[in-house]
Amino acid sequence: MALTMDDKKNELLQILLKKSIKTGHFILASGKESDLYCDCRVTTLDARGANLIGEVGWELVKNEIMSRFPEVKAIGGMTMGADPISLAIGMYSAADKPLGIFTVRKEPKDHGRGKRIEGNFNAGEQVIVVDDVITTGGSTIKAIDAIEAEGGKVVAALVLVDREEGGREAIEGRGVPVYALYTRRSIFGDK
Repeated sequence: MALTMDDKKNELLQILLKKSIKTGHFILASGKESDLYCDCRVTTLDARGANLIGEVGWELVKNEIMSRFPEVKAIGGMTMGADPISLAIGMYSAADKPLGIFTVRKEPKDHGRGKRIEGNFNAGEQVIVVDDVITTGGSTIKAIDAIEAEGGKVVAALVLVDREEGGREAIEGRGVPVYALYTRRSIFGDK
């Protein structure tokens, strides 16, 4: 019996809960204290996790983002958190409407062409920015700033986990709607 998209989304959640999402007391990169820690790389770099992210993520992109923004040409975000997510979704897009995949460096290269954005990115195109987790939205906003500085038009942000700690509001305050595969509330049923 074939798995439904809901089955696949639930399987991905189980992998996240087993490998990536921890509860307790943590100090985050922002310096804030939290009872929730998400190291999504352990899931995004897992063969089954990456496969599910690609399939579930592409369904969200195709059905929700591209229905609103049909001219999207590429997907990418700040290295390293966004890289495996962008690649997995981009690979699934190849069967329908292939998306270019790019990555945003934290700093421009200091040699060669000095590029800040690598891969399949072209100025003037509509793109989706990706992040693994949003808390304050800071890293996603840095990626948006870099993409816009290079002439890209960010039409949506796709995140694996929205911790629901103000990041969505900060990103949407920039005029970029946020689409999350999971939120704190969808995972735990609380805020």
